[in-house]
Amino acid sequence: MTTTHSAVTEGKQPLALSWINVAFFGTFHALAMLAPWCFSWSALGVTIFLHWLLGSIGICLGYHRLLSHRSLQLPKWLEYVIVTLGAMALQGGPIFWVATHRLHHAHTEDEEKDPYSARRGFWWSHMLWIFYPRSEFFDYEFYKRYAPDLARDTFYRQLDRHFLLLQIPLGILLFALGGWSSVIYGIFVRSVLLWHTTWLINSASHIRGYRSFQVDDNSCNLWWAAILTYGEGWHNNHHAYPNVAKAGLHWWEVDMTWWTIKILQNLGLAKKVVMFPTLK
Repeated sequence: MTTTHSAVTEGKQPLALSWINVAFFGTFHALAMLAPWCFSWSALGVTIFLHWLLGSIGICLGYHRLLSHRSLQLPKWLEYVIVTLGAMALQGGPIFWVATHRLHHAHTEDEEKDPYSARRGFWWSHMLWIFYPRSEFFDYEFYKRYAPDLARDTFYRQLDRHFLLLQIPLGILLFALGGWSSVIYGIFVRSVLLWHTTWLINSASHIRGYRSFQVDDNSCNLWWAAILTYGEGWHNNHHAYPNVAKAGLHWWEVDMTWWTIKILQNLGLAKKVVMFPTLK
């Protein structure tokens, strides 16, 4: 990856700005701005549907609760399908995503060991950590050691390496269904919206909200972030009990991803679903 040195430093370690990452994310944001000229109600519907499918099912259920924390078990074929949806969300391959998230929980808000430490500021935890990538978080030979269970799986190794290619068949399908309008909305608008809603959990949910549990970090329950992320915004609950499959504890803490898990459980597909302990 071509990088150039920046004045930004991390302690004594200088960080390098990745112009490839800046160009990639900048291009997607620029193309998403074509939305007003490509608007159609069907394209908007595609965006909403894919935001849910790839966000709630792929990222929240697949990458996060299933792989990162092993909060439930699914048949392997279904696990692969759901994780593939997560890879289509363009948030990195499964081994990368799981490794960085496990590091986040192991060293929450540590400015050196947490990849997106909120103590380094809102914008660092939101997105700058991606623009100033450190090799221990972005180099496969380094980050795979934090997800050895996935690195042993041939399917996940290939998906981690080639996840970007999944946008090609998705783009062809969207073009066939609705032309360029569906491509702009289904690929670029959807990606930008899903990136920022997911990133809010790293940033905003470590700054604002209420706390039901006293944990050794600043994680908070943030209702509007929970709505945008299908339940992930109940972040204080999650940091208190990271292996629990349900993020919402109280009845008003709506967790749409949990609804899907419950359906899968009722169908006999989801097993060993980890629940909150009985709290006094």
